[in-house]
Amino acid sequence: MSTNGSNESYLELPGGATLAYRRREGCTPGVMFLGGFMSDMSGRKALALEAYCRDNRRAFVAFDYRGHGLSSGRLEELGVDSWIEDSLMVLDTLTDGAQILVGSSMGAWLLTLCLQRRPQRIAAALGLGSAPDFIDAMIHTLDAAQMSSLARHGYCELPTRYADRPYRLTQRLIDSALAHNVLGQPIDFPGPVRLLHGLADEDVPWPRSIALAGALRSPDLEVRLIAGGDHRLSSDEDLRRICATVDELVGLLRRSHRTEALQKAGDAQLDQTLAGE
Repeated sequence: MSTNGSNESYLELPGGATLAYRRREGCTPGVMFLGGFMSDMSGRKALALEAYCRDNRRAFVAFDYRGHGLSSGRLEELGVDSWIEDSLMVLDTLTDGAQILVGSSMGAWLLTLCLQRRPQRIAAALGLGSAPDFIDAMIHTLDAAQMSSLARHGYCELPTRYADRPYRLTQRLIDSALAHNVLGQPIDFPGPVRLLHGLADEDVPWPRSIALAGALRSPDLEVRLIAGGDHRLSSDEDLRRICATVDELVGLLRRSHRTEALQKAGDAQLDQTLAGE
């Protein structure tokens, strides 16, 4: 790990790549934020959650996937497999004890993949404008010219209202996405899950959160639809709602003692690992 003297630090990955991150020490359960496609940790949701954790002395981490923000890598050369590796590396390396994962858009897809791979580290989950398997849905919207570009050049360009230049959809991203689809299969998770989605979301329609809820097997799962809410859910009211939902999850975990159980399970797993070395 290294720091550049500002608020960002850098986690070195095998092979020489680096992930930019911001982290605060604090109590557990900590909060780990996973951003969306082509977004970074400087967004309003990440900053609001960081401020909430600071005010409540709670641990927090946010980061940029490779090819995003301040992290290394070219977006065109990466895919969902790369970003789930990044997410797991941050979870394993930069967090301690039980975590509440908050995933926005694509981040909710990656959150779901983390639930499958690290259930012993995750106490609760919060999806915001969840976009699981969104590449699969995007493929069906491509026109003939985009399909031709994809076949000839290995990529096509997609217009977006969120950036000055189009998104570039690569065959590399498509292949990695289709290999990591999560809808249509049961995903067991014993902790509480909350899925917030705006009814005015023009980018990822709210039924996608319903579909994710149908795939998750949690004893305490709620989908909350927000009148007037857009895809970003970054208005002042939305940010207050997001932080209040995290606070709600913290309260549920305290009453259920799930945080303590996960901590003991993690300690036991560490002891077993050390005994085998």
